Amino acid sequence: MSTRGAMTTLRRRLLGVAFLMTIVLFLSLTVATYQRAFTSSVDVVLHTASVGNQLMADSDVKVRGMIVGRVREIEPTADGAKLHLALEPDKASRLPANVSARLLPRTLFGERYVSLEVPENSSGAVLASGDVIEQDRSSAAVELETVLADTMPVLQAVHPDELAVTLNSLSQALEGRGRPLGETLSQLNTYLDGLNPSVPDLRENLRELVGVAETYEDAAPDVLEALENLSTTSRTLVEQKDDLSALTSQLTTTSQDATRFFQDNGKNLIRLGEAQRPTLDVLAKYSPEYTCFLNQMHEFVPTVRKAFGEGTSEPGLHITLEVVANRGKYVPNQDEPEFADKRGPRCYDIEPLPDPVPEYPPDGPFEDGSVPPPASRPVDGGLLPPSMGEQYLPAGNAPASTSPQSAGGLGMVNSPMERDFISALLAPSMGVAPAQVPGWGSLLGGPVLRGAEVSYR
Repeated sequence: MSTRGAMTTLRRRLLGVAFLMTIVLFLSLTVATYQRAFTSSVDVVLHTASVGNQLMADSDVKVRGMIVGRVREIEPTADGAKLHLALEPDKASRLPANVSARLLPRTLFGERYVSLEVPENSSGAVLASGDVIEQDRSSAAVELETVLADTMPVLQAVHPDELAVTLNSLSQALEGRGRPLGETLSQLNTYLDGLNPSVPDLRENLRELVGVAETYEDAAPDVLEALENLSTTSRTLVEQKDDLSALTSQLTTTSQDATRFFQDNGKNLIRLGEAQRPTLDVLAKYSPEYTCFLNQMHEFVPTVRKAFGEGTSEPGLHITLEVVANRGKYVPNQDEPEFADKRGPRCYDIEPLPDPVPEYPPDGPFEDGSVPPPASRPVDGGLLPPSMGEQYLPAGNAPASTSPQSAGGLGMVNSPMERDFISALLAPSMGVAPAQVPGWGSLLGGPVLRGAEVSYR
């Protein structure tokens, strides 16, 4: 019995050990099966940026939403991460060797997975074990990852329970309002279609708005200073409000007086304006010459000061007096005074001053109704040659004339020839030689003798 009991005990122990071994083997097989230890795969390597470190082992590998493998191992590197992917052989045989990968989240709060992107121009070769896949570097992929990277911190900061309450409230608010919401969105789409053509102009306006804002920024200190000064002015007005009130009252009285004045004299003011209109028309007609006239008067001041000897040791009037030819005797019906000069506004530039100055302006003498004598010098100036006048002395008792017509060419009025001729006429009566006749003799005697007949004895 003891031997049989010992065998029974040993048998039970062996059965227990076998049972335990069966359990361990079952669990091991289960884990191995879960880890796909008995499943063949195509092992490839994916090089990613630092985002690859956010993945977890056994993350899915998808192509167009279908699972084609898993992430077997994640190996950090200096510039990112190296992902070892285990792809199903039947799926890998349909993928080109030049596929790229994106790391996308399952949901807003879910973990990331590997999405293989098949290019449009796929190569003829297919993926095989040991191939290396690069991360998608296209602009769309970079923008998508940037948006997700910027959005994830915000989403992670949102509490799920609060978000659930918000979404529930939004759902209740929109319940039964699908059709009005759809019509609103459709109308909004119509508005946006109308606004789209104006987007370039809006962009240009916003760009110009930046320049305007910079201008206002530069002018802000001056504006603030002006506002500060305005506050001082406002305080002054408040302090002087009583005086301003009195001024307003006085202005009211003045306005009433002015109203009565215009009521009583309105017609007189109108008649006065009508009477002044011809004068104003004349002033308006000659207005173009005012500026020139005033400028010449301004420039004439230094000339007058110089003529009176200002700043010199000889104060007094310093001029050169030239007597022009007389106009002859008055002729009835010919020398009637009248204003016949209708040439309008004129102004002559006398800078520099011509030397000698012509007797008449370039467009002729002033038309006052008389017949002007011939100019004693041409418009461009110039003097006749000097002469002692001997050739003009009368022979015997023949009468001599000082008129320009009978003198046969005495030249200009008070010219050297005329002065010598008058000195020769005055010398016998004064009892002196012609050279001793004073210089003022021609100035006093010339107007008397000029144009008259003189008998010489």
